[in-house]
Amino acid sequence: QVQLVESGGGLVQAGGSLRLSCAASGSTFSINVMGWYRQAPGKQRELVAAMTNDGSTNYSDSVKGRFTISRDNAKNTVYLQMNSLKPEDTAVYYCAAARGVLKVAETDYDYWGQGTQVTVSS
Repeated sequence: QVQLVESGGGLVQAGGSLRLSCAASGSTFSINVMGWYRQAPGKQRELVAAMTNDGSTNYSDSVKGRFTISRDNAKNTVYLQMNSLKPEDTAVYYCAAARGVLKVAETDYDYWGQGTQVTVSS
């Protein structure tokens, strides 16, 4: 089992920045992909960014150039640096972990965090 705990969410004005963190514990040796998803009110959960152990990344088009995913394997922690935030980035952000390949489907993520709220005011 793997446990994921997110932190770093909050309220920020448009144009501002936030950094989310996700600390993984447990059987982390089995994990290859760490990802960030988000779900806005009334919308489906969507992929924001994902990263493999070897550093390969995948971003949603809506966040390319603004968000950066990174990971510290020694600390079993993945980060999401969010810059130039927009009101439409408002959502609950979830950390997820998978054993599979980079572009694994959402349903194939094995573990999920509890989510952290990000609110961007205009």
